[in-house]
Amino acid sequence: MQYLTRSRTGLLAIILLGAMAIFVLRLFQLQILQHSEYVERARQSQQRSFVMPATRGEIYMMDGKVAVPVVLNQSAYTMIADPQTVKSSERDEILSSLREIAGGEMSEDAEGQLKNEKSRYEVLARNLTRAQAEALKKKDFSGILYQQGSIRSYPEGKLGAHVLGFVNTEGKGQYGVEGGLDERLKGSDGLLRSVTDVRNVPLTVGKDNIRVEPKSGENIVLTIDRNIQSYAEEALKSGLDKASATTEGSVLIMNPNTGQVLAMANYPTYDPAEYSKVEDASVFMNQTTMVPNEMGSIMKSFTIATGLDKGAITPQSTYMNTDCIEVADRTMCNSTKGLGGVTDIQGIITNSLNVGTITVGRRLGNGSQIDLSARQILYEYYHDRFGLGEKTGIEIAEEQGYIYPPDSVEGNEVRYSAMTYGQSMTLTMIQVATGFCSIVNGGQYYQPTLLDGTMDESGNLTPSQHKPIRQTISEQTSAEVRQLLYTARSSTWLGKEDKAGYIVGGKTGTSETVVDGKYTQTETSATYIGYGGTDAPEYVIMVRVAAPGKGLNLEGGLHAGPIFTEISNWMIDYMKLAPRR
Repeated sequence: MQYLTRSRTGLLAIILLGAMAIFVLRLFQLQILQHSEYVERARQSQQRSFVMPATRGEIYMMDGKVAVPVVLNQSAYTMIADPQTVKSSERDEILSSLREIAGGEMSEDAEGQLKNEKSRYEVLARNLTRAQAEALKKKDFSGILYQQGSIRSYPEGKLGAHVLGFVNTEGKGQYGVEGGLDERLKGSDGLLRSVTDVRNVPLTVGKDNIRVEPKSGENIVLTIDRNIQSYAEEALKSGLDKASATTEGSVLIMNPNTGQVLAMANYPTYDPAEYSKVEDASVFMNQTTMVPNEMGSIMKSFTIATGLDKGAITPQSTYMNTDCIEVADRTMCNSTKGLGGVTDIQGIITNSLNVGTITVGRRLGNGSQIDLSARQILYEYYHDRFGLGEKTGIEIAEEQGYIYPPDSVEGNEVRYSAMTYGQSMTLTMIQVATGFCSIVNGGQYYQPTLLDGTMDESGNLTPSQHKPIRQTISEQTSAEVRQLLYTARSSTWLGKEDKAGYIVGGKTGTSETVVDGKYTQTETSATYIGYGGTDAPEYVIMVRVAAPGKGLNLEGGLHAGPIFTEISNWMIDYMKLAPRR
């Protein structure tokens, strides 16, 4: 019996020792071998990472010499859920409260997001007002966090919509400077990694907490003058209403001596604060930079400038004008017939003679045709010097357009003959206006810009530098072209509407519309470009109007010219230019 008792006791001792050994080994495994794994699991369950949104930079326009804000930040809140900690009993109440309070700001699949327990971060609503966020906070739901951010506010309404652009629901800038300068405006978000309580509220203690402060975006000051922009938009809309049912138009105003864009207006337009209500996305397109077109006879000023600068012609040169001229297998004609006979260079500009510019193009080569040598010269001036058919480098989205190289199959004599009077090449308004600025300012090409500088937190402006980047034509050529344009405008009814005592010159343009790859003579677009000032050009204005699909024959002088005149006369008063003595 004693033997059996001792055996049972020994067996029990062995079993207990074995169990203890198992516990010790398990504890060793958990506390030593797998220590870091379980610490990480604990950290993941207790610690959360929160993005600290950067404050987006504000945007200013000039009001004379004072910068005024036109895009501000307005406080907004994002409602975020951690589905793993949201109580299932509260899900229905969360959804009903969202529908009642958040309304249209609520996520479309909030119900599905709340049930996604594999996720710990689901956005249930964006752009909540402070009142909405406070009302939801009072519900005291578990697993719900409210993150403060901002949305864009536009105190000037639709003013400069195509210049400004907008910020989408994801916080990304779209179109205008919001898109073009998005990286500079958005700044860089901060990071908060902290232990949280059961309701995901960050605790301030913890040696492993990480806090990286957000960096605000730059405050951008534009070269746009809000008064000039406002008047340009009004004059454009008024001019379109008067111009035979035209449906779209654009105005571009520049300082020819710096390359600064003073106004950039388009119609139709939109309200950046309500961009989501726009049904036709093409309305977002800035016609002055994003839509290349054939610009018509305003390009004659570029051809004449090229001929003068190369010495192929002088202001006193003459030629025998005919209504039409043979070019290879084509016949090209003047739009205005019956002006045959000996004609000078002024007559080409004043009467907008296509045969005249073709003749100038021929004189750049062997005289009888626009040969390869002449085409190479035209391409050098158009493309390399004036920057036509190339992106300008302005700070917003732009298209390149196209000019066929002179040695390509398409870059033949027929095409280059048409190019001398503004057809067969696609250009943007910003390219044409910038090149024209160099033609009238003494030959200095400035890269166009919308950026006047940046504003610091104290309201101090750091201005951008504006220096010419190349010489396009000589000062003498520039002076000669200015005089030709001034004389041409003065001889028309448009010139008689100009304020006395100032030099205002310009050129009309009418371009046939391309439909299904072919020119149609039943529909045209109209352009006008010109300059104004006292003894030297102080501003350049370009106007383009069109009525796609309306079958209207628009003319530069009748439909775009009056808009130029109205803005030009206003600019003289606004800039307080003294009349010539």
